[in-house]
Amino acid sequence: MEQIAHRLRSRLEVDTEFGSFLGDTRIRLLEAIDKHGSISQAAKAVPLSYKAAWDAIDAMNNLADQPLVVRSTGGKNGGGTLLTAHGHKTVALYRALETEYQAALDRLATSMNEGLAGDFQQFRQLLKRMSMKTSARNQFAGQIVGLRDGDVDFEVRLKLDADNELVAVITRESAETLGLTIGMEISALVKSSSVLLLTDRNLRTTARNHLWGEVTRIHDGPVNAEVTLSMPGGKTVCAVVTHDSVTQLGLTVGAPACAVFKASAVILCLYA
Repeated sequence: MEQIAHRLRSRLEVDTEFGSFLGDTRIRLLEAIDKHGSISQAAKAVPLSYKAAWDAIDAMNNLADQPLVVRSTGGKNGGGTLLTAHGHKTVALYRALETEYQAALDRLATSMNEGLAGDFQQFRQLLKRMSMKTSARNQFAGQIVGLRDGDVDFEVRLKLDADNELVAVITRESAETLGLTIGMEISALVKSSSVLLLTDRNLRTTARNHLWGEVTRIHDGPVNAEVTLSMPGGKTVCAVVTHDSVTQLGLTVGAPACAVFKASAVILCLYA
């Protein structure tokens, strides 16, 4: 059999309109959660750090229509982490797509010859340049439910779920470039360093965005702590605060807290 000069290996990435959603590592994490029922054991099996595993779960749940992973409580084993029915369907769909994807790539690789080698290398480089990642810790998918045209700025309201909305303020030029309209689905990015936390429901601020939730994780670093809140609809928001702030606010896992950030701190993204 003639040796194939270039072998294309499938690395299937499933994207939503709002960016990267699923890939090989995340799928293996979901499968490990289903097998072990424990996030710590699943993270070791992938392998991933415990924090990276939870970050991936939060990102997937935030982008999915329904949660893929939920925490269970009670029982003889004291609870754990479970894959939902939607999570099972998502994994099965991904694996089916992956099989078809690899078969298509094998057919393409078989048809290649030495004359196409240069074009193949250029194609690979193009794919690398088109890949985009963001340093923003919080990524939300939402539908535009309100637009208000100001003299200088443009206010955009996004519906995240049945209970929460998010407000962004961008320039008129940015709004025109994105072609924003009511009903459009768009992605909103917020850096964790732009998020403040409060626990007093009577406290008022000038910030437009207030997302209440329950503290589900506190990850301590050398200087600051990363605090993750889970909202009622299953989405999460992360804030980076000082250790003193964690102590002063009395933040503990299970405690209610509110993520607060300015509308100007929200970056809107539209993926073609």
